Amino acid sequence: MGDMANSSIEFHPKPQQQREAPHAGGFGCTLAELRSLMELRGAEALQKVQEAYGDVSGLCRRLKTSPTEGLADNANDLEKRRQIYGQNFIPPKQPKTFLQLVWEALQDVTLIILEVAAIVSLGLSFYAPPGEESEACGNVSAGAEDEGEAEAGWIEGAAILLSVICVVLVTAFNDWSKEKQFRGLQSRIEQEQKFSVIRNGQLLQVPVAALVVGDIAQVKYGDLLPADGVLIQGNDLKIDESSLTGESDHVRKSADKDPMLLSGTHVMEGSGRMVVTAVGVNSQTGIIFTLLGAGGEEEEKKDKKGKQQDGAMESSQTKAKKQDGAVAMEMQPLKSAEGGEMEEREKKKASVPKKEKSVLQGKLTKLAVQIGKAGLVMSAITVIILVLYFVIETFVVKGQVWLAECTPVYVQYFVKFFIIGVTVLVVAVPEGLPLAVTISLAYSVKKMMKDNNLVRHLDACETMGNATAICSDKTGTLTTNRMTVVQSYLGDTHYKEIPAPSALTPKILDLLVHAISINSAYTSKILPPEKEGALPRQVGNKTECALLGFVLDLKRDFQPVRERIPEDKLYKVYTFNSVRKSMSTVIRMPEGGFRLFSKGASEILLKKCTNILNSNGELRSFRPRDRDDMVKKIIEPMACDGLRTICIAYRDFSAAQEPDWENENEVVGDLTCIAIVGIEDPVRPEVPEAIRKCQRAGITVRMVTGDNINTARAIAAKCGIIQPGEDFLCLEGKEFNRRIRNEKGEIEQERLDKVWPKLRVLARSSPTDKHTLVKGIIDSTTGEQRQVVAVTGDGTNDGPALKKADVGFAMGIAGTDVAKEASDIILTDDNFTSIVKAVMWGRNVYDSISKFLQFQLTVNVVAVIVAFTGACITQDSPLKAVQMLWVNLIMDTFASLALATEPPTDSLLLRKPYGRDKPLISRTMMKNILGHAVYQLTIIFTLLFVGELFFDIDSGRNAPLHSPPSEHYTIIFNTFVMMQLFNEINARKIHGERNVFHGIFGNPIFCTIVLGTFAIQIVIVQFGGKPFSCSPLSTEQWLWCLFVGVGELVWGQVIATIPTSQLKCLKEAGHGPGKDEMTDEELAEGEEEIDHAERELRRGQILWFRGLNRIQTQAPASTVATSSQPPAGSASPCSARPLQRHSPHLRPCSLSPLS
Repeated sequence: MGDMANSSIEFHPKPQQQREAPHAGGFGCTLAELRSLMELRGAEALQKVQEAYGDVSGLCRRLKTSPTEGLADNANDLEKRRQIYGQNFIPPKQPKTFLQLVWEALQDVTLIILEVAAIVSLGLSFYAPPGEESEACGNVSAGAEDEGEAEAGWIEGAAILLSVICVVLVTAFNDWSKEKQFRGLQSRIEQEQKFSVIRNGQLLQVPVAALVVGDIAQVKYGDLLPADGVLIQGNDLKIDESSLTGESDHVRKSADKDPMLLSGTHVMEGSGRMVVTAVGVNSQTGIIFTLLGAGGEEEEKKDKKGKQQDGAMESSQTKAKKQDGAVAMEMQPLKSAEGGEMEEREKKKASVPKKEKSVLQGKLTKLAVQIGKAGLVMSAITVIILVLYFVIETFVVKGQVWLAECTPVYVQYFVKFFIIGVTVLVVAVPEGLPLAVTISLAYSVKKMMKDNNLVRHLDACETMGNATAICSDKTGTLTTNRMTVVQSYLGDTHYKEIPAPSALTPKILDLLVHAISINSAYTSKILPPEKEGALPRQVGNKTECALLGFVLDLKRDFQPVRERIPEDKLYKVYTFNSVRKSMSTVIRMPEGGFRLFSKGASEILLKKCTNILNSNGELRSFRPRDRDDMVKKIIEPMACDGLRTICIAYRDFSAAQEPDWENENEVVGDLTCIAIVGIEDPVRPEVPEAIRKCQRAGITVRMVTGDNINTARAIAAKCGIIQPGEDFLCLEGKEFNRRIRNEKGEIEQERLDKVWPKLRVLARSSPTDKHTLVKGIIDSTTGEQRQVVAVTGDGTNDGPALKKADVGFAMGIAGTDVAKEASDIILTDDNFTSIVKAVMWGRNVYDSISKFLQFQLTVNVVAVIVAFTGACITQDSPLKAVQMLWVNLIMDTFASLALATEPPTDSLLLRKPYGRDKPLISRTMMKNILGHAVYQLTIIFTLLFVGELFFDIDSGRNAPLHSPPSEHYTIIFNTFVMMQLFNEINARKIHGERNVFHGIFGNPIFCTIVLGTFAIQIVIVQFGGKPFSCSPLSTEQWLWCLFVGVGELVWGQVIATIPTSQLKCLKEAGHGPGKDEMTDEELAEGEEEIDHAERELRRGQILWFRGLNRIQTQAPASTVATSSQPPAGSASPCSARPLQRHSPHLRPCSLSPLS
C-alpha cells in the first residue's frame, strides 16, 4: 500500500517542473521561487522578501505590476501569466463514466440472483432429454408435444435477462444525469464567486478563476482568499488560518511583520491590498488538493477491495489516509513555524465523518430494511413450499422414481420455482425508494433555483419542510438594504428632513463631510444610476453608502476629499467589528498633530463623548445628564420610527501628545460629537405577507439583529413578527445573557427554556448570542417535539450559528464568502420570501415521498401475497417473472418519477410541521394501503379461481412447463396493472382529500407517465406473446379490465369516508429511531444493518451521496478548505453513528454534517 501511495504521488509535481522550463518568460520570478516563498511564515518570510526583492514593491516590479494601478487589462499579458504560473482553478476529479455506472448498477444483489437464475434457465432450455425415456418422467414434460413450443423454452430466460438489462440501463442513466446535474450546480456556484482586483487603476469584480499571478487584489472583511499573495498595505487585518493550520486564533497580518496571505483562509477583520503570487494548483490549498487527489485514486482501488473485505475497509482507509499524510510530509517539507501543519490538515481530511443521514433517509432506510426482510422471508417460504409440493406430488403421491435422464427436466422445474421465489423478492424489495428520494430532491433543487434558493446540501431541502423556527437577520432580509439618512441632529437642532447646506455652520459642515468621507471604507461609494430616473447605485457597505448619500444631499462631494487623502495616507484604522460596533480612522494633520474620526452605534459612542458642537460650531461640554437627555429626546424617538441611529464624532491630538495607538480605549475616548443621524432601511413590501404565511404554517419567526432595541421593535411590528396584545419578549443581548446564565456565568438550558419560547426580538446581539440562541432552541426538550431551526446570516461572524442550525441560509448578495461556506442554502436575492418558498419545497419533498410510499407499498403487499398464495395453491405464480419485472418498473422507476415531481401548492403551508419523529406512513396512509390491498386481492383471487367461468375461457391453473400463455392469466396480469394505474391517481393525495384529480394537469410528467404506461401495457398484452407470457385479449375483456381498474377510484372514495380516528388498530410505520431505544451497540449494529440495506437499495442513492460528498470534500478552488471543520479528533464519533440526527441526546456530535 505504501509503495502504491508513493508512486501515485510522485507523478504529480512533474508537470509543474516541466512548466517551469521557460524560465519566468520575461518575468523576474520563477514558479518554483514563488512556491517556496509562500511556504514561509512571519519574520522568516519577511526576511526572504527583503533579501530577494528588497521589499514588496520590488516583488511587484519583478512581476511587472504596479502596487497602485494593478495590471494593465491586456488579454495577451493575462494569457501569458496563465501559461507560466497556471490558472486559478483546481481540476475536479473525473466523473464516473456511463459504463462504470452500469457496472455499479449491476452489483444489485436481487438483480444478480435473477441473472443467475435466468442463465441457468436458458442453459437448461437448450438441453433436450432423449425422446423415448421422456414417458418415464411422467407428465412432467407433457404439453411440450408441440415442437414449436418446446423450442420457445429459452424465451423466458432471455426475457428476464433483457428486463434486467433495461432496469440496469435506467438506473445507470439516472445516476449519470444526477451526477451531471450536480456538477452543473457546482460550477454555477463557482461562477458566482467574484473577487475585487485593481486593473488599470480601476477596481473591478472578476470571477475567482480569472485571477492571475501579479494581480493586485483588494482584501476586505468576510472574504475567503482565492489565491496566495503578499500584503502590500493593510488596515487592522486579522485572518483566520484554521482551515490550513488548525489554529483557531486569528493571525494579525501587516506589511512589516507577517505579510503572507494564503488561499482558503478567511479575513475576519480589517482590509488591505495584496499582490497575488500563487494560484490554482500552486497555491497552498491547491498543493493540498493535489495530494488529496492522488490519495483519491487509491481510495477508489481500496473501495473495490473493501467490498470483499468489508470489515477491514474502514481501518485500511484510515491507514492509507495516514500514509498519504506521511507521503505528503515527505514530498512537501513545509518550512514553517508550525511544522505539523500539513499533517494536521491531512488528519483532518481523513477524519471527515461519513455524511450523516438526514431525517428522511434514516426513516426510509429503516423502513426499506424491514420490508426487505419481510420479502426475503416470504420468497424463501414460497420456494420451499413449491419444491416440497412438487417432490411430494411426484415421488410420493405418484410414486415415481428419480431417473438420471429425467434430472434436467426436474432441475428445470426447480429453476422455475427459484425464479418465482426471486420474483417475489424483487417485488417485495422497494428499490424504488432511494430513486424516489433522489428524483424528488433533485427535482426540487432544480426548481428551487428558480425560486432564488441555491441549495448546497441536498438534505437541507427536506429538513426545511420540518422547520419550526426561523431566526432571521433584519438588515437586507426583512428590509430592502437600501439605506438613506432621513433625520439628523446637527448643531443643537433636530432636523426631521435633510437640512439646507446654508442652515449649517461651515465648520460643522466641513467636519461632517471629512468625518464621513475619510472614516468609511474607500470601497464604499455612490455611483450614478444605470438607467435614467433610477436611484443612484450603492456600492459597498450600505450604512456607509447612506452616510455618503447624506454628504451628496448636503450638496458636497466625498471624492475630492478622498483624492486629497488617499487610503495609503491613513495613519491608523480601527475597522468595524461586532465587538467594537464602531469604526475609527486617524489622519496626520498638515500643521502637525493627528485627528481621529469615529462613527458607530449612537448609545455606545455617546458614552465616549465629553464635548459636542453647538450651533456655531464651538465645543460645549457634554455631561452624562446631557447624554440621558439626548437619548430620551433624540435617539429614542428616532429608533421608535424604526430608524438606525449613528453617532459621528472626532478628536484632535496635538503633535506633542501622540498617544499609544495600540491602546484603543485610550485613543477612542474623550470625543467631540459632530452629529447623530437616523438611517431608514424600509421593510420589504412582500415580507409581512411571507411572515403571516410562516405563522399560519406553525413556524415561529424571530428577529436577531445588532440594532438598537427600539429600532428592532419598530421594524418587528411593521413586519408582523410581533402583534399588539401578544405575550412576547424583546430583549437586548445583555439582558438575554443575564437571564440565561447562572452565577458562575455558565449558560443553563433550564433558564434558556424559560426565555426562548416567548422571545421574538433579540437586539444588540453579538454573533455568540445568536449561536447560543440557536443551540438553545435546538437542544431544548420542553416541547412535544424537538425544534428544527433555520437561521439566516450574512456576516463572517454568523458562521457558527449557520453551521449549528438545522438549515443555514446565507445571503447571496450581501453575504460574505465565509457565511456562504457555512450555509446549506444560499438565497440569491437575499429575500425572506424565498425562505417561505424553501419551506414549501421541503414539505413537498416529504409529501412526494409519502405519496410514492403509499402507492409502492400497496403494490408490494398485493404482488407478494398473490405470488405467494398463487404459488402455494396452483404451483405457479399467476404473475410471471417478466411481468413482475414490468410491474416493478412501473411502480419503481415510473411511479417515483410521476409522484416525486408533483409541484408544491400553497395548501402545504396551511398545516403544522411534521417534526422529527412523525412516522413516514401515517394512520391515514396505512388505511389507504390496506384498503386498496383488500380491493385488489379480492378481484385477483376471484379472477384466479373463478375467472375462467366468468369469461368462459380455458383455465390457466396447473399448466405444465413451457405451455403457451393462457388468456386467463393474461387477464389477471392486465387487471393487476390497470388497478395500479388508477391507484397511482389515488396516491396523489395522502391527507384523505376527496378530489384526487385536483391539480393533475399542473404536472405534465405525471400525465405523460400514466398514459405512456397504459400504451405500453396495450402493446405488451396484445403483442408481448411468449416472452411476456401474454396472449392477446378481446375488446370486451379489455373493457372489463378497465372497469375493474376504474373501480379503484370509486373504492378510494369509500375508504376516504371511513374516519381514521375509528381505526385504533392501525399502526404507523417508518418512525425515525426513537430517543431512548438506541444504545451504542445498537447504533453500531443498526449501522451494519443499514449499510447492508443500502447495498441492497444501492441503485442510485449511494452514488448520489458519494457525488455530494466528493463535491463537498473536493470542492474546487473557490469553495476550498471548508470553514471550521471540527479538529481532527472531534469529528470521528460521528462516523460511527449514522442515525445521529434523530437522537437529540447525541446531538453535539452532529455540528457540521457536511463540513
